[in-house]
Amino acid sequence: MTYMSHTEDLAEVLVTEDQLATRIAELGEQITKHYLDQGIEEIVVVAVTNGAIVFVADLMRKLNLHTRLDCIRVSSYRDETQPVTEPEIIDNIRLNVEGEHVLLIDDILDTGSTLQKLVGVLRRMRPATLKTCVLLDKEGRRTKTYRANYCGFTIPEAFVVGYGLDFAERYRNLPCIGVLRPELQNPPEWC
Repeated sequence: MTYMSHTEDLAEVLVTEDQLATRIAELGEQITKHYLDQGIEEIVVVAVTNGAIVFVADLMRKLNLHTRLDCIRVSSYRDETQPVTEPEIIDNIRLNVEGEHVLLIDDILDTGSTLQKLVGVLRRMRPATLKTCVLLDKEGRRTKTYRANYCGFTIPEAFVVGYGLDFAERYRNLPCIGVLRPELQNPPEWC
């Protein structure tokens, strides 16, 4: 069987594999410095799955901190290119984060609804500190005024896939981030 990356399904590449590696290393240094400058040597990373899992795996390896990991699963897109529901927590974290330094990591800050909801949920768990990090910030459709503490890239209004981001659970394994061709966003009939 021949491996196909399906990059031919992209109208354009917005962020290359090399750009991802460089920026994630920079974020790792920036986040590490922030915590170490405050005398904090251990954090709890909360990954928003499934979309952020690739980003979180790479970013965690760039953090020079003791790191514990938990995941929270949220749904709002289903198989659409626009959120079809308010963010719904499908699976919550298991770690007790009371008094801990928490870094919430998501793949994309789009409308702001998901991040705002998750920050509210985590704050009720009474962490010592709570910071947020997103791989992508897409300001075009922002309905909430929430801003992430750390951001990898600002991107234009477009439906993007790759590097963990999906459409109908496909394209997560692309090594880059690109705009999915419009004719494949309707949703396509998968072969």
